[in-house]
Amino acid sequence: MLLSGWLRTFPLRLRSFFRPQAADRDLDDELRYHLDLKTQENIARGMTPHEAQRQARIALGGVEQVKEQIRAARTGAWLGTLMQDVRFGLRMLRKNPGFTTVAVLTLALGIGANTAVFSVVEGVLLAPLPYRQPDRLVAVWETDPRFPLVGASYPNFIDREREARSFEQMAALAQQGYDLTAPGSPEHLEGTEISSGLFSTLGVQLTLGRDFSSAEDVHGGAPVVIISDRLWRNRFGASSSVLGQSVVLSGVDYTIVGVLPPNFALFADSDVYTPLGQADPVDLNIRGDHWLASIARLRHGVSLPQAEAELSTIQSRIDRLYPDEDRDVGMALIPLKQEIVGRVSGTLLLLLGAVGLVLLIACANVAGLLLARSTSRRGEFAIRAALGASRGRIVRQLITESVLLSLGGAALGVLVAVGTVRPVLSGLPVILPRSEDVGVNLPVLLFTLGLATLTGVLFGLAPAREISRVDLQTYLKSAGRGFAIGHQRTQGALVIVQIALTFVLLASAGLLFRTIRHLWGVDPGFNAQHLITFKVGFPDLTTPAGTRSAYQQLIARIRRVPGVDAAEFTSVVPFTRESGTIPFWINSRKPLSVQAAPRLVAFLTGPDYLQTMGIPLLRGRFFTLDDTVKSQCVVAIDAAFARLYFPHSDPLGQTLTFGFSPASPTGPCIIVGIVGHVRDWELGNLAANVQNQMYFPLYQDPDQWVSDNYPDESIVVRTSLPSGSLLPAMRASVYSTAGDQPIFNVQSIEQIASKSMSTQRFPMFLLGAFAALAMLLASVGIYGAISYSVAQRVHEISIRMALGAERRDVFRMVVGQGLRLILCGLVIGVAAAMVLTRLLPTFSHLLYGVGMNDPITFVCVSIVLIAVTIFACYLPARRAMRVDPMVALRHE
Repeated sequence: MLLSGWLRTFPLRLRSFFRPQAADRDLDDELRYHLDLKTQENIARGMTPHEAQRQARIALGGVEQVKEQIRAARTGAWLGTLMQDVRFGLRMLRKNPGFTTVAVLTLALGIGANTAVFSVVEGVLLAPLPYRQPDRLVAVWETDPRFPLVGASYPNFIDREREARSFEQMAALAQQGYDLTAPGSPEHLEGTEISSGLFSTLGVQLTLGRDFSSAEDVHGGAPVVIISDRLWRNRFGASSSVLGQSVVLSGVDYTIVGVLPPNFALFADSDVYTPLGQADPVDLNIRGDHWLASIARLRHGVSLPQAEAELSTIQSRIDRLYPDEDRDVGMALIPLKQEIVGRVSGTLLLLLGAVGLVLLIACANVAGLLLARSTSRRGEFAIRAALGASRGRIVRQLITESVLLSLGGAALGVLVAVGTVRPVLSGLPVILPRSEDVGVNLPVLLFTLGLATLTGVLFGLAPAREISRVDLQTYLKSAGRGFAIGHQRTQGALVIVQIALTFVLLASAGLLFRTIRHLWGVDPGFNAQHLITFKVGFPDLTTPAGTRSAYQQLIARIRRVPGVDAAEFTSVVPFTRESGTIPFWINSRKPLSVQAAPRLVAFLTGPDYLQTMGIPLLRGRFFTLDDTVKSQCVVAIDAAFARLYFPHSDPLGQTLTFGFSPASPTGPCIIVGIVGHVRDWELGNLAANVQNQMYFPLYQDPDQWVSDNYPDESIVVRTSLPSGSLLPAMRASVYSTAGDQPIFNVQSIEQIASKSMSTQRFPMFLLGAFAALAMLLASVGIYGAISYSVAQRVHEISIRMALGAERRDVFRMVVGQGLRLILCGLVIGVAAAMVLTRLLPTFSHLLYGVGMNDPITFVCVSIVLIAVTIFACYLPARRAMRVDPMVALRHE
């Protein structure tokens, strides 16, 4: 019955929704008919026409009220009411352009900053990897008792690829630099050696060409290469005929068989990809050298624990077959996305939380503006309530206006984000993984829309709550003073919230700033000033003896360049990630396996390395040109190594043996010198600094290692001249024998040290920007609150001055009000900062040399905020001092 009745009236409901004017005319006619009918009945009862009509209206309950009730019951009435609220809100905002501009700009800063940071979080952390079914891709790592994750050796990878059944495909890769000498001018390129099937494992479709075949991925296979989109466009003009053309890489003529899609990157950007199986056979055959990264695609229905269990079973068999190299080796699988972005995920989420605090400050700021504006509209609210508007209707109107403001701020904020994300990313002191995927896309726009709506409701609640709590009859009798007092209290609370949140952001940025200062003060163990480093691409030299001779001649020419005080080769540049570790043992204490042996960082250097770097020689001697492959093998160790392994004996004269296989080691070598310890790892990761360091003579490097080790050597030069003025002479010196030797990676050691602190500098840079923005917003909020308070207290100030108060007393009173607010905010902010720094392990791990609750930082931040508060209170206090008591009292 109810359904049939609803169906009968459905056409009328649709008509009232789509044609509200016609429905209102019908409603007027119907109500007029009912009034006329009731009037006639009253006249028939003996009433006069005037009295009959009055009684008819009373019985109806008010024509306009009835109309509103009927309109509210119509289908879609809420939409019509909403549109009325929107139109009225737009008119009110247009009538107050100054207020609207300030509010929209404030929200644009807060929402724009959130949009920008969320676009980075979405592109880096949330968006799926740009591969086929990326959730089934995993990174494959080995483990041992001392290292949680290590790479794979090539023989181990081949065994797993052959035996594992949990994966559709497996692939391995390793970074490798190449010197491109043709076509075009010489250039050093970053490259990657990959096993065949890497791109099919990822599910990447090449723009042109094909992946490597298994026949090409072996020693002696045809030299083929896949190039990046960038190299294809820069060197070959994006020609579709590039397939089959050749490029000369490090003296080898490679044939191009494929071109990758734009912006492809896995663990690092590369321009050329070559078959892994064509690498040096010496590297490929060492089972104890864990130098490869591995990825795999899980089969359908196979879980991560199942695949890891199978790999562990396979590895256990390998451990038994090769105990010298693989004893105690385990397996670990990590989702590929986590492997790529896991290092920055904590920092990005920390920044997203920080920029959320900025938005809360902006919301509190605009809520304060709305509170002040609502006071000037108290007459409007009283009249609307007297005409029958409910509290809910008034509150809904205020929320609608605040949402309109937030949507305007969001629109402007999106423009800010679009214009700033890319420049900020390019200027950051760290390269984010997947940064090519960052942009303002549909998910980011939906996030912004939801954020704007939530923000509008959030900062609109404060004035709406104040309105809903006020008894309008009492308000009208008291001329709104009680209303204003309630507003002042709420505004004071909002200012306290802004100060507390600003303190948290400033303290976080301050702690990271002090961390950077402490890191700069760390003694690196050498003289980092006036040092530059670079690499030189060498042509392929056929014999080890010829390679050694060419390197000796090159370093001799560089030393003769005017302005060069010293120069030398080194395999490890301090403050970089170039240093790997190798197993070693002392004298005859041969370990059970590679995994059981301790490890050290090996510096392959020339005789003048200590002089060039300014590293002290503590005992014994360093290398000379007489230390060659024909002489006794010698090494030098650092002081930390000597203290740890020779606490009660003299290390000089004892022997050191090292290598990735105890069956075929390098050495034994006699320890001839002890040098000072050098911080070889990046400054921002001092916890990873390896203590054991060994120096090995460059010209004693065995013949089988020369072709691998020499191209990786860097040149360090000590000079008092700027690198820009020295570099042309360096290039001329290098090119004097061959014009196809590119010079690359030119930078000063101080620049490297600065980059090595990117772990701290990246969040410090953004937290500092957020904190500055928060302080600006908070100062505007304080200024607005105090100005509003002064305006509301003109009567009080006038009486005080009429009773004898001096202008300086009024000044102190106003500034004191601001200081009371700042002190309350500081107390809450200090407590919040102490709690948050302990609850956020990501932040605490970034600190060095400074406690999480560092009193110096907290005091400095407090002083800054107090100074900002005094400055924000100064103008309102000056305005209060100029109040003329007679004029103000006469106006009252």
